[in-house]
Amino acid sequence: MKLSRRKLLAGGAALGVAAPVAQHMMWSQREFSLPGYDPTAPPATATSASWMNWSGSQKATPAAINYPVGEAGVQDLVRIATGRVRPVGSGHSFTGLARSDDMMVDLAGMDSLISYDPSTGHATFGAGIKLFHAAAELNQRGRAFANLPDIDVQTLAGSFATGTHGTGNQLTALHDYIESFRLVTANGDVLDVSRNSHPDVFQAGKVSLGALGIITQFTVRTVPAFSLHRKLTIEPMAPFFDRIEALGEQHRNFEFFYSPGTQLVAWLSHDEYAGAPTEREDSHDDTFLLGLKQLRDSFGWFPWLRRKIAQASFPTGLIEDVKDESWALLSTTRPHKFNEMEYHLPRENGVTTLRKIVAMLDRKKDVFFPLEYRHVAADNAWLSPFNGGPRSSIAIHAAADEPYDYFFSEFEPVYRAVGGRPHWGKHHSLRREALSALYPEFETFLELRRDLDPSGKFLNRHLSGLFGESFNG
Repeated sequence: MKLSRRKLLAGGAALGVAAPVAQHMMWSQREFSLPGYDPTAPPATATSASWMNWSGSQKATPAAINYPVGEAGVQDLVRIATGRVRPVGSGHSFTGLARSDDMMVDLAGMDSLISYDPSTGHATFGAGIKLFHAAAELNQRGRAFANLPDIDVQTLAGSFATGTHGTGNQLTALHDYIESFRLVTANGDVLDVSRNSHPDVFQAGKVSLGALGIITQFTVRTVPAFSLHRKLTIEPMAPFFDRIEALGEQHRNFEFFYSPGTQLVAWLSHDEYAGAPTEREDSHDDTFLLGLKQLRDSFGWFPWLRRKIAQASFPTGLIEDVKDESWALLSTTRPHKFNEMEYHLPRENGVTTLRKIVAMLDRKKDVFFPLEYRHVAADNAWLSPFNGGPRSSIAIHAAADEPYDYFFSEFEPVYRAVGGRPHWGKHHSLRREALSALYPEFETFLELRRDLDPSGKFLNRHLSGLFGESFNG
């Protein structure tokens, strides 16, 4: 799927379109960058550390970032802390969940497989292990996660805390595979939490937002290692709408990406496969994305021309057909940084809402980042977006150095009108009143949080806003 600016421009010429020069020049000279965007972290000082999330949307100068290497070290830090304490993972959340001006606790030193029980298939990991590292450890033992998200550089703790998910009609989000965890509470004590020992803390802690304390390790269910057959197909979007539900039923893992202004959709399927891996080419996702950006930059002013060039230049049909171990296929790299809003909608509202979102994106001449659509099965964690029924997830993106305020003003109202729940780690504006209406156990979660942490040691400004609680400091 290799593309170049030369090929895209040649595609336009091949159509024999005489572009109005004045309009073309005005558009080409337009500034798309986000005002004030700075891709660097704030400078550290003698009294503060420096932190920034992956996309650059969140920055902080905490008094300290501590790196404990064991549970006892976490306990000590919590006990001696006189201010707020926030756990931090790999920084892949776009919201302010991890930000703190006081103490941040990074569990990168707690990143190993602690134990594996072959009789049950249960594995215990340090909470700071990255998903790809944990998946590799399991693979060496003939085991696997039942599912993975499309990015796997998050920590296990961060993934669970925010409700991170993959895709599949019958597949639940990652946190649904938790069997137990160990939680350092506000007084420095440790709770060994399971569905039997502390049932309420267990249901709250599977998606905790890091608000109950610091989780130091997780025990999770695993499955026998398996291989997948992946196919990537590009085709016109209009007839594809009517096939979405059937494709979701047909394939183990199904998702797709719609490229604004092109009327083209790239859909991915993964199905279980018994056999040897096949050779794989290097991913060209970054080249494809660059091609979309070039189209926007050069021809966004003329939607018809932009669409025709895309359809003439991009390949269609079956683009990729590979077979490999599940952990090597389900997740991919994301070399281009972005900001994202993802809402999880009741399944019955998914395709209808998608049609609206696609039409809205096509009318916005200055967007180019693809939309992503996935299916997730139901689970019962209190703050899981998938609590109470299966959901369709629709994510919109903007390049990290470009404005994304339209997420909130234009698209979020559409999601909210159909009962959408936001991804906890991605941009949204919801607060306590709205969240309480969406989550039957939201107020119960807040009561439990106050019982575990009456002084609000683990709160920050973002969480206080979500929970409708005062924040001083």
